[in-house]
Amino acid sequence: MSGLDIDLRQPVEQAPEPGGPVWRRSAEWLWEVLGSWGPPILFVLIIRSIICEPFQIPSGSMVPTLAIGDFILVSKFSYGLRIPFTQTEILPLGEPKRGDIVVFIYPPSQSDDPACWLKAIPHTLSFGLISGPECGIDYIKRIVGEPGDTIEVRDNLLFINGKEEPRQYQQDYDYTDNTCRSETMKQYEENLEGMPHPVLQSQGISFGGISNYGPITVPADHFFVMGDNRDNSADSRVWGFVPRENVRGKAELVWLSFNSCEGTIRGLGKLRTERIGQMLK
Repeated sequence: MSGLDIDLRQPVEQAPEPGGPVWRRSAEWLWEVLGSWGPPILFVLIIRSIICEPFQIPSGSMVPTLAIGDFILVSKFSYGLRIPFTQTEILPLGEPKRGDIVVFIYPPSQSDDPACWLKAIPHTLSFGLISGPECGIDYIKRIVGEPGDTIEVRDNLLFINGKEEPRQYQQDYDYTDNTCRSETMKQYEENLEGMPHPVLQSQGISFGGISNYGPITVPADHFFVMGDNRDNSADSRVWGFVPRENVRGKAELVWLSFNSCEGTIRGLGKLRTERIGQMLK
């Protein structure tokens, strides 16, 4: 029986922590998350960079064509394909033309750092959660002048190459700005060389020297842009031309819209169902 006298009191090694050290479990969890969600997130970001991207309208410079609170879809391939997250065009597909509503990088806000786009990738990929540089502010306006055009504004009337662009009074328009302040304006239909579109004009005196401007010639590879809300738009009459390389895409349609001055949904406002799906021209 002595052979069965086994000493069970052997020194016991400390059992390893389930799953390994905390840092290893954290790394494994992060890797699993990246493996599951990384590819679809990257796919969405590439789609946004190459094909289309949503934008929200924060101001009234394009009223009545675009309302404050509109969410619009912008085609990124209307004028050419670019390397994702950059302004480098690799396949030209056309040129912006007069009458197009375009999203572009506001020239005074553009970074002089040629590597800004590279430094901003973590900021872009994290949807702003990771701090980083902003390489430019997005603006939206309508192109009225192409390279070589001579643009002039006389008493709020637009002249292109010495020819007045005709407009016809439509109705009074109740314009509400982003502070919910209302003003009655005059709505016209302007015929931009065969492309009719609405414009607003104040009934009072225009300020800031924008009711009379030019004549000035648009340089090569640049565009002259204006807002449809002519007296409430800081555009090329104020800060100059838009370089071709700054144009990010063409606004195509409204996919969602909220009126924050008639709030029924907290933080958003009243849903404008009548604007959903509206094509832009």
